Amino acid sequence: MQTKKMKENPRRGNGHSRFEDPRAGGRGLPATGRSEKSRYRSCPLARSCGGCQLQDLEYQDQLYWKQDGVEDVLGRFGRVAPIIGMENPVHYRNKVQAVFGRDRGGRIISGIYQPGTHRIVPVRDCMIEDEIADKIIGTVRTLMKTFHIDPYDEDSQLGCIRHVLVKRGFASGQVMVVLVVGTPQIPSKADFINILRQRHPEITTILLNFNDQRTSMVLGDEPEMVLYGPGYIEDRLCGLTFRISAKSFYQVNPVQTKVLYEIAMRMARLTGKESVIDAYCGTGTIGLVAARNGAAQVLGIELNPDAVRDAVSNASLNGIENVQFVCDDASKYLKRLAAEKQHVDVVFLDPPRAGSDEQFLASLIRLAPDTVVYISCNPLTLERDLRYLLNFGSYEVRGIQPVDLFPYTEHVETVCLLSKLHSAQHIEIELEMDELDLTTAESKGTYEEIKDYILEKYGVKVLLLYIAQIKQKHGIIERDCYNKAKNQKSKTPQCSPVKEKQIEEPLRHFKMI
Repeated sequence: MQTKKMKENPRRGNGHSRFEDPRAGGRGLPATGRSEKSRYRSCPLARSCGGCQLQDLEYQDQLYWKQDGVEDVLGRFGRVAPIIGMENPVHYRNKVQAVFGRDRGGRIISGIYQPGTHRIVPVRDCMIEDEIADKIIGTVRTLMKTFHIDPYDEDSQLGCIRHVLVKRGFASGQVMVVLVVGTPQIPSKADFINILRQRHPEITTILLNFNDQRTSMVLGDEPEMVLYGPGYIEDRLCGLTFRISAKSFYQVNPVQTKVLYEIAMRMARLTGKESVIDAYCGTGTIGLVAARNGAAQVLGIELNPDAVRDAVSNASLNGIENVQFVCDDASKYLKRLAAEKQHVDVVFLDPPRAGSDEQFLASLIRLAPDTVVYISCNPLTLERDLRYLLNFGSYEVRGIQPVDLFPYTEHVETVCLLSKLHSAQHIEIELEMDELDLTTAESKGTYEEIKDYILEKYGVKVLLLYIAQIKQKHGIIERDCYNKAKNQKSKTPQCSPVKEKQIEEPLRHFKMI
């Protein structure tokens, strides 16, 4: 692991800071300024595969590109820490899946679908995929020819093997192979499995999954049939053991996931007394790490019943008793806790790329935890959700840390810390317009006009108190009572540097300063 410094960034300001919003149609990857001949030099499949969008950049420049992007999107909320990159940013994916078919010459091929099509791009080895997994897939391809096993054809619904999924525990070395078939039987199945195991003794379990649906999903809904081994693998992460099934979610880059979770735990500042919620908990990885690293009690909330079962198994496997998992909608569950006036100290949330929805965020605000640690895989949806949370004036952003989990792709993870403004220390003051004594300078731009200007330009709301503070700082006198808390035990909240700059912009616009 290494932290990359961004002080001398040769790419800063050139537009390399755009991320795709999955609900906005996407904007694609900006041009890098390199000649067409020099692009895609590391991997001959990069152009047709589309998986490594930053293939044409050296790794250091990829980190510059991602740092710029996170700063452009999230910099308005505060300082963005230097991105944490990898020492060895290749072959980091512990989960590899391949689709099988035939090329125009009738030869069996395996690889991935070209983006937006069902045309298979043949892949024999990949610079970001686990090398052992790639070799196993190659062996399956060879054995299919030997045993006269046809790849499954989605149109004719004939053939057998449709996909192969390989998962490997980087710490444990255990390997799972899932054969996804479109027909229930594999010809000479026993011999096929025996030879596959002989050639790859590192395989610890083999499963059969049936999927004959017209779908982009790799795995079918029916339970897997275990052909060899226990039907799962285990791996170690952050000092814990996790059981991984065919359908369970487990981060594909365990090296950087450890970094990501360690940052999240440091941000949470757990002391052994905190009640913690792990929203969107999946198989319980974040919640279990928190339970082992300082939380008094953890509640994991997940809508997927299979994931909840895995989470319960993982808790038992590690002997962790200060954690509970419930199968429920996180938004509704948080809303019920708030209605019951339950207190929660820390909430971890790690939503999908689309981010959280307003129902969840509204429930989160009602629950009012002291600390929110938001782990995001999409800076654009994180920015949108932060704006929603900050508009209510209850939280402030205290830390933004990007982590490169997916080298050579345009994706980046970001951990964001939000702290609650405690009522015992802060008070929000709203000023009615008819209470103001307007000076000549003030009459050039009313409080509401200043608020509207900031909302339109920056997409955020500011307290009238903050506007009053900045006006006073620039010599525009306010009545003394506007800048003092009404409760003698309370402390008046002070405008942050980010909001100060946002407020100064309309003051200049209205020629007040």
